[in-house]
Amino acid sequence: MNDYAVSVVVPTCGRPELLNRCLQALCRQTLAPARYEIVIVDDRPHRRTADIVAQWDSGAAPSIIYLPNHGAHGPAAARNLGWRAARSAVIAFTDDDTVPDPQWLENGLAALRADAGAVCGRISMPLPAIPTDYERDAKGLEKAEFVTANCLCRKTILERIGGFDERFRLAWREDSDLHFRLLEDNVKIVRAPRALVVHPVRPAPWGVSIAQQKKILFDALLYKKHPRLYRQRIRRRARWDYYAIVALLLTAIAALAVGHASLALTAAACWLFLTARFCLKRLRGTSKSLSHVGEMIITSALIPPCALYWRMVGAMRFRVPFA
Repeated sequence: MNDYAVSVVVPTCGRPELLNRCLQALCRQTLAPARYEIVIVDDRPHRRTADIVAQWDSGAAPSIIYLPNHGAHGPAAARNLGWRAARSAVIAFTDDDTVPDPQWLENGLAALRADAGAVCGRISMPLPAIPTDYERDAKGLEKAEFVTANCLCRKTILERIGGFDERFRLAWREDSDLHFRLLEDNVKIVRAPRALVVHPVRPAPWGVSIAQQKKILFDALLYKKHPRLYRQRIRRRARWDYYAIVALLLTAIAALAVGHASLALTAAACWLFLTARFCLKRLRGTSKSLSHVGEMIITSALIPPCALYWRMVGAMRFRVPFA
């Protein structure tokens, strides 16, 4: 180990402009530059990313290490590569699209008492006065118990529990898995509200909620590994409305195919009611622009079948009964 008080690990993947903003914030920490290092793990190695890191790696700034990741990919694998190469006994994690507060490291280290093994800081996600459904959903990260966009952990503990599970290939549930394994290992986790990381919501393409449903397959993996904690802290029961919507849609199609017009009409009407209910819930308190309303109508019809499809994929891939 070196004399660094903390090593900051930042995975990045094809977002040099966001990484540049993050590095600017990390290099302006109130913690003395000689007391910390920054480890950038490039999950999609690119010259532009390497050049940005090199621009910030000067004598006046903290030591910055650039690691191109040519092995297993995904944020979990990238973070493993980063913390294992780090030279401090304490590892701080954040993401390339965050803006850590100037006192983030100082306050995070102050919260890491001798009896604590990990620290979870505070996330702030500023939104416009009238957000979109996607923006409001993203803001839920502020209430998460433990997120790798803002946490510190002793390296010895990461070594003991094996770091991140690299089967979590997307940025989804890999931090919950780490959190649950820390709890199961009886590691004391301290909350540090003064260790602040601002996490601006990134612009998203139209219909982004459909693509996000793929992440659900990793809920199956998390449930397989930690069924009790998953039900206690993530989701107590299945989305009954999704199952009902899909069942009604299939019933309407099947009834129409065999000529039962009245049954088809009844099932279609019930499907329409539940889908409209879902859509109106997503629109409540969000933007009423024509584009956003149209997006909510279309995606509200597509999300339930997409979500159940990826739930079944996850159940089959990870061989777990998951509903």
